[in-house]
Amino acid sequence: VELKLLCYNMNVDRTTDDEIEYAFMMAKWLGVTAISTSTQVSMAKRLAPFAEKHKMRVGFHGHANTTNPDEVATPESFEAVMAASKYLGANLDVGHYTEAGYDPIPFLQKHHDRITNLHLKDMKKATNGGGYTPFGQGDAPLKDVLKLVQKNKWDMPVNIEFEYPGDPKVEVPKCLAYVKEALA
Repeated sequence: VELKLLCYNMNVDRTTDDEIEYAFMMAKWLGVTAISTSTQVSMAKRLAPFAEKHKMRVGFHGHANTTNPDEVATPESFEAVMAASKYLGANLDVGHYTEAGYDPIPFLQKHHDRITNLHLKDMKKATNGGGYTPFGQGDAPLKDVLKLVQKNKWDMPVNIEFEYPGDPKVEVPKCLAYVKEALA
């Protein structure tokens, strides 16, 4: 087992500085190179000093809520997070980014060195009704994303994120087969 990241979600209103410090210490104890977190844009200013102190990257996980400016969802919100520190980056969720109406390919090309990890799932764009779908049935350019990472030999974990209805014992192997076929 090779550990790469610690997923530690933080909330601007509820997470204390002691809890933030604990997250960085736990990440160091685990020997990982980065933390992934679902949090708000406004949390970037609080996390930046900790990330700099520990010299550890933090990937902000994006979602599809583009109406709240404090949510990490748009190219601009990711860039605002990254502007707070060279250690802050993106845990780019390809499905959510697509659902929000954005193309993950240009984002990957521009910010690949600031991406801690990718969440790979297929979703429909909000303009197509939104929502989770089996791999290959949504609007996310999963194969193009995988090929781009492979072609450029970018060192970033790519996680299959299973969230659509169905039996994971049946569906996750289908997702893995999809990834293997895309990379063949």
